[in-house]
Amino acid sequence: MTDMPPIPPVDPEKVARQRFFALGLFRLSGALLVMFGFLILMQRFHWVQGSKAKAMGAIFVVVGLFQFVIVPRLLLALFRKPPQS
Repeated sequence: MTDMPPIPPVDPEKVARQRFFALGLFRLSGALLVMFGFLILMQRFHWVQGSKAKAMGAIFVVVGLFQFVIVPRLLLALFRKPPQS
């Protein structure tokens, strides 16, 4: 048998703060991806122009919207589940 230290008690307020921070971080990064995608769509960068800019910008916008809208909802559903023992 291995001697494992006891698991420290979990502070629910600290966990809630960490979850709130994670949700905010995902939403912020999703919004930044959407804005970056629109800048690419408007061909504001010299390194991507033409039809490649439209395709790349559309991909960034779709991924950013997914990250802004869907991922926080998935995380909330995951947070609501009781922990497995």
